[in-house]
Amino acid sequence: MDYNALDGRKIIDGHSLRWDPDRAQSAYDTGYWVQETLADAAQASASTHPERIIIKDDVSQLDAGSLQQQASAMAQVLISRYPPGSVVSFMLPNWHEAAIIYLAATLAGMVSHPVLPSLRENDLRFMLGDVNSRLIFIPASYRDTDYAGLLKAATKSMQAPPDIVVVRGRGADGRSYASLFDAVPQQVQPTLDSDAVRMIMYTSGTTGSPKGVMHSHNSIHALIQQLGDHWLIEPDDRFLVASPISHIGGSIYAFECPLLLGSSVVLMEQWNPQKAVELLVKERCTHFAGATPFLVQVLAAARELGTRLPDLKVFICGGASVPPSLIREASDYFERAVVTRVYGSTEVPVTTVGVLDRDDVRHAAETDGKPGIATIKLSDGEVRAHGPQMLVGYVHAEDESSVFDDEGYYRTGDLGQWVDEDYLVINGRLKDIIIRNGENIAPKEIEDLLIAHPDINEVAIVGLPDSRTGERACAVIVALDGTQPSVETLKAYLLEIGVAKFKIPEQVALWNSLPKNDAGKVLKHQIRNALS
Repeated sequence: MDYNALDGRKIIDGHSLRWDPDRAQSAYDTGYWVQETLADAAQASASTHPERIIIKDDVSQLDAGSLQQQASAMAQVLISRYPPGSVVSFMLPNWHEAAIIYLAATLAGMVSHPVLPSLRENDLRFMLGDVNSRLIFIPASYRDTDYAGLLKAATKSMQAPPDIVVVRGRGADGRSYASLFDAVPQQVQPTLDSDAVRMIMYTSGTTGSPKGVMHSHNSIHALIQQLGDHWLIEPDDRFLVASPISHIGGSIYAFECPLLLGSSVVLMEQWNPQKAVELLVKERCTHFAGATPFLVQVLAAARELGTRLPDLKVFICGGASVPPSLIREASDYFERAVVTRVYGSTEVPVTTVGVLDRDDVRHAAETDGKPGIATIKLSDGEVRAHGPQMLVGYVHAEDESSVFDDEGYYRTGDLGQWVDEDYLVINGRLKDIIIRNGENIAPKEIEDLLIAHPDINEVAIVGLPDSRTGERACAVIVALDGTQPSVETLKAYLLEIGVAKFKIPEQVALWNSLPKNDAGKVLKHQIRNALS
């Protein structure tokens, strides 16, 4: 490693981390940061309870011994091909193979890069090149998409495209997942540095281009320890994971908690509320976390199926606006569960831990809960946070200049206030992000693409409240004379250039002009007020 005190950065395996020695020492002193890594936890779990089920999906299950064996074999393959610190991407649904890949990259001293299967050429081309991915795992086919063809289109112009491995099938341009285990080379497993980057996850930003958020072994360890301390997680508890494993939430529940906290996980490949309730009952799941629509639909399905989910201990709700009435309704209906709102981001995951007291429904429903291990301050109403679970930097250090203040707090761009001194409420956003079904959409990214549409003179995209999805994206368009752009024409245009479906606006409003200030900045709050 190489630490430069002048610029406050540390270089480990080619990745440049933000580094504050005093904060690092404090994190070690409190035990949130440790010298051990997930590799040590996996080895210990395989040695002491090899038969313990770690993960289940629709086709298979893995016990601790099998997970360790298969991940170790794959790690040997990775070590034989790529240097330490290399980025290993996987663009998979909620399949058990992703857990093997994630642990294998860790054992090999490499960096996992989860990618949403819903992304298309435009996003893939940017992300894979931006992070210098060396290898990507893809499904042969999923939801009628030919992923080998998709990757070929996305990477054809890249100077150094990643190698491709196809999971659950074989693609014309990729090696099959199963063939990786045919002849495993024997390599020396590297000594892991718990300060090193071990996961990069891209998140939408207000500038339009996604930013690569870097987390270390230790920042993730601190996050999982916080969950163990605050979310009533005990050994042998079971998470139902319906959120994508390519999101920070889904990834930590599926890949980290089973090894660090002794829980297990049931994966849902595709969301279906009736099936989710059936799994919650059949598997006796104790924990579930998801955005607002998940809670709405689980509550409705549980009523329809006549169950009050007696095994469910905790339902964590976040990622979009959560109506207080929904928390109250769910808390009243579910027999045992604590239902609570939480707040966080990919940069500072689980900034607040919610309210885990069934007798305090008021704060659980009306606030986003108490901070956990993060320290939060409000500056002119903006929520700023830091803590041992905070990102260790962005892939590009220059992206950090506007998101950290002079004291090293992460500037969330969200507006908040304190209630009863200890409870945080998020009541708005400075940053122009739309959260629909738990997915972050950067309006500027889509605006920059739509402005090239032949029928559009000006465009502004805003988020509007939606009872089903949390928010919906509305494109307010000043059209060229004689044209009438519609949702259908925008969808066709954006799909043609490789934009993911979830980013496509589902509403269009045609205006004669956009409201602007004297400097020419579009006044989106006026647009939202007019449309809401």
